[in-house]
Amino acid sequence: MSDNPGSTPTPPEGRITRERQGAVYLIGFDRPAKFNGFTPEMLDGLAEAYTEYEQDDNLRCALVFAHGPNFTAGIDLPRCAHLFREGRTLFPPGKVDPFGLYAPIRTKPIVYAVQGICFTLGIELLLAGDITVAASNTRFSQLEVKRGIMASAGATIRMTERAGWGNAMLCLLAGGEFDAETALRYGFIQDIVDPGQQFDRGLGIAETIADQAPLAVREMIRSARKSVEEGPMAATAELRERQEFLAHTEDAAEGIRSFEEKRPAVFKGR
Repeated sequence: MSDNPGSTPTPPEGRITRERQGAVYLIGFDRPAKFNGFTPEMLDGLAEAYTEYEQDDNLRCALVFAHGPNFTAGIDLPRCAHLFREGRTLFPPGKVDPFGLYAPIRTKPIVYAVQGICFTLGIELLLAGDITVAASNTRFSQLEVKRGIMASAGATIRMTERAGWGNAMLCLLAGGEFDAETALRYGFIQDIVDPGQQFDRGLGIAETIADQAPLAVREMIRSARKSVEEGPMAATAELRERQEFLAHTEDAAEGIRSFEEKRPAVFKGR
């Protein structure tokens, strides 16, 4: 399945492209003429893409990227302001929340590849992801205070969690730009590459993750998330139970066989 730009002109409201590449799901922002600013239609499309990824057992990792020179300028405020005034959620009920704040929550891994402008919503998306590769020319800003609104999709929570109070407040309250080196130092991203290499680097990471045992990958995410959200003791209390569950899977048996036979494992997700 492919929904690539080039086959049809990009509509004015933008779109989210989706493409399968083996076990990796490519999710792209496609409104480059408007710096990939998110419209309500793109928000709906992103939630639909995340939901399709979550529900398809043949997809084991997703790579989120952007068409054009910029990742995203964030929300297209004139088009989306009514959502805030009406107190509405940004995504359709019942769909996976790409910000990871409201149920249903994704359980499968997400890698981000970013470049150029990465403002507001863009930062909050990658903070809700698992691994981010950034081009060295990426410009970051959480600038909602300059528009009279607040960051409400996770930045106030996750920036503090990753970067500490002072660094988070510098980003949130001053609303200024910061570069990729600063984002790396704050723990917002995990790797910096030359411009134009972020997609290939991100895809390589996604393909490596997709080769692992998918049930084990989900359990790793589940345990780490529980530790962050509920504390280390809550996560520790489940370790033996979850390891016992994995030990009885076909993939665990395959892992042992591949070790003994000195060959790469072929995991089935069972």
